Amino acid sequence: MYGSSRGWLPPRRLPLASDRASWVLLPLEWARSPAPEALRRRRWRRRRPVLLRGSGVPCRGKAGKIAEKKKPEEWRIEVRKKEPPREVRMRALPPTLRFSSPRQKGVSKQEKFSPRCTPRHNAPQSRDTPPKRDTGIASEKDWGINLLNESVSESGINEDGSTWYRESGEDLGESGYRCRWARMGGKCHDGSSEWKETWWEKSDWTGYKELGAEKSGKNAEGDSWWETWQEVLYQDEWSNLARIERSAQKQAKSGAETAGWYEKWWEKYDAKGWTEKGAHKYGRLNEQSWWEKWGEHYDGRGSVLKWTDKWAETELGTKWGDKWEEKFFAGIGSRQGETWHVSTTSERWSRTWGEEHFGNGKVHKYGKSTTGESWDIVVDEETYYEAEPHYGWADVVGNSTQLLSIQPQERPPGVYASLDFGSSPPPGGGDRDDDGPPSLLPPPDDDQPDSPPPSSQ
Repeated sequence: MYGSSRGWLPPRRLPLASDRASWVLLPLEWARSPAPEALRRRRWRRRRPVLLRGSGVPCRGKAGKIAEKKKPEEWRIEVRKKEPPREVRMRALPPTLRFSSPRQKGVSKQEKFSPRCTPRHNAPQSRDTPPKRDTGIASEKDWGINLLNESVSESGINEDGSTWYRESGEDLGESGYRCRWARMGGKCHDGSSEWKETWWEKSDWTGYKELGAEKSGKNAEGDSWWETWQEVLYQDEWSNLARIERSAQKQAKSGAETAGWYEKWWEKYDAKGWTEKGAHKYGRLNEQSWWEKWGEHYDGRGSVLKWTDKWAETELGTKWGDKWEEKFFAGIGSRQGETWHVSTTSERWSRTWGEEHFGNGKVHKYGKSTTGESWDIVVDEETYYEAEPHYGWADVVGNSTQLLSIQPQERPPGVYASLDFGSSPPPGGGDRDDDGPPSLLPPPDDDQPDSPPPSSQ
């Protein structure tokens, strides 16, 4: 089983490489089952292009052939909207069980807590809902950051004894540094339920801009959570190219049992098409733990690298996992992967596989397992891969209007920002009124490689 912000899900299968978002624990018998050729083909199957609604213009198939014209009434069946960002297109998790803590029937956490912190006398609205798993990096619109143009410091007590506060201000520094921020929060009379939220925007004379938010909370059942989000715009000192970076970290812990999860997501883009995306995830439910890491790298000139590594274990010593990697450039490249399992007696089973794509319609496929099976064949097969990210520079610029609209301090004539070419972009993060997020979970296993090593053949 694994946890989510709304409860804990039962163990399920480990999905294929393309099914990152819904990955959960893998039944042991899956690891021992054969891997037919059809399974590997489904792992790399891509959807074919389709006709656009009402355009009357057929899209080209992957072999370069023009698709046949369809009647207008048929287009609705095949039409497919443009792929949204990764964080939006992640498959929704199935309905989950609630935390096992006792709760009144028909009353959710939000409904149970919010009435005690409902805005009265200008009190801030409670935003105590925990983050959701596998939703990636939220958009500016989802966070709804709205900073005041004046300094505010106020607090109050509601009729039921719950308290609230709201603060905002502006900090100035060298090289035109400016940080506008706002903090707000609330607490019930006995301190059993509490929430905090911080917003900020930063800028300086180098063109650096940052928009961010952080929130945390806990409820009477002992459940606690923390989440932070950032968007950054800056100019690379060496290439002079504009870059935008987006990131998010989330974690939640159940107060009723040893259960919780942690996620870290990031996306990086530059104006020439270079793109990097990735995520690290960790979760635990009583005696079971699981990890997932994946990454994508596009150099903007047609070269692409993608990889995924997932593994899980129990306190009894059983471990299992799956990993794969693909590299392509100009139609030539390779794919390889491994599925493995270790029993409580340290008996190891694994199956490795690989593909070499020569760019001429020929594909060399090979593999073997510890049970003695093996294959080594050359087949006629088209090569398909994504040479460009489905969500790239133009998309992130179009969805970062609030970040781009941040106004830095006016620079006096003859005054210039001091540049440090040996350092990375300014660190993000808002001014906090505490020492950072609570230590809810152990960090992801950093002993694992950031990218999977080549499978031994």
